[in-house]
Amino acid sequence: MWIKICGMTTAAAVDAALEAHVDAIGFVFASSPRELAPEPAAALARPARGRVRCVAVTRHPTQSAVDEILRVFAPDVLQSDAADLARLRLPSGLETLPVVRAGAAVPEPLPARILFEGPVSGRGAVSDWSAAAGLARRTQLLLAGGLNEANVGAAIVQVQPFGVDVSSGVEERPGVKSPAAIMRFVVAVRAAAAVPA
Repeated sequence: MWIKICGMTTAAAVDAALEAHVDAIGFVFASSPRELAPEPAAALARPARGRVRCVAVTRHPTQSAVDEILRVFAPDVLQSDAADLARLRLPSGLETLPVVRAGAAVPEPLPARILFEGPVSGRGAVSDWSAAAGLARRTQLLLAGGLNEANVGAAIVQVQPFGVDVSSGVEERPGVKSPAAIMRFVVAVRAAAAVPA
């Protein structure tokens, strides 16, 4: 089960994610309590380079903002709404993670990997697991939206996703991750993923 911890703002959170052996960490470059500028994000990401995927998370960015993120932060993956990625000029080799939101039109053809999210990111609102389950049968789906250590097991059972993405569900206050909550979330994911479907 692929695990992404999103909205990194502190070195302690990055360290906890690395210690938990997650697959990716996200840095938010959009309006949010977790928003960072490219320079501090690049500094925070330095210990993670080569160990996990460093994801730049945007929503409706300008081309110039994306150009700066790519130049200064140099993400392994750029995450944004599918429509955003379709209009941006991006380097040919850059890996992207299109966000498909509950209730919105699903892009066709469906990308090989998507992040399925609620209508608004970072609010702790649970996304539509039934819709996600249908898409998870057609593509590698990362499930996001309102996940935490208490509900991620049920989400994995119902959706059967390729992976999960958590942000506010492992925070001690908006924008600040709890290292202990990160560890508990990862333990809960791995326990659920180990149960046969």
